[in-house]
Amino acid sequence: MPTIAVIGASRDRHKYGNRALRAFRRQGYQVVPVNPHVSEIEGLPAYSSVEDYPGPIDEATLYVPPDIAIGVLDSLARKGIRRVWLNPGADDPEVVARAQALGLAPIVACSIVAVGENPEAL
Repeated sequence: MPTIAVIGASRDRHKYGNRALRAFRRQGYQVVPVNPHVSEIEGLPAYSSVEDYPGPIDEATLYVPPDIAIGVLDSLARKGIRRVWLNPGADDPEVVARAQALGLAPIVACSIVAVGENPEAL
């Protein structure tokens, strides 16, 4: 299964950044939580940036507001993460345009639903 970075992963199980982490784990993905404010989420080590993670990452899903999302895109490009989910709230047209300008492949959709999970049930 692919490795996915959850940008905006949260310890709060009611937030979508936590629900996404759990949804991808349930589907068999290797999950890399990214949150610069905590060291662990759901038993996994959390990283301040995708660039701090020592291995390759296949894709990323963003659960952050547009002003943070726009700043994360450069690090995704440097890490070689091309496939980027821009979930509701991170899907601002400026973020989409910047992702495309960097050569990323933005997907404007809810990644939790896309992997077959119901975010409200998590």
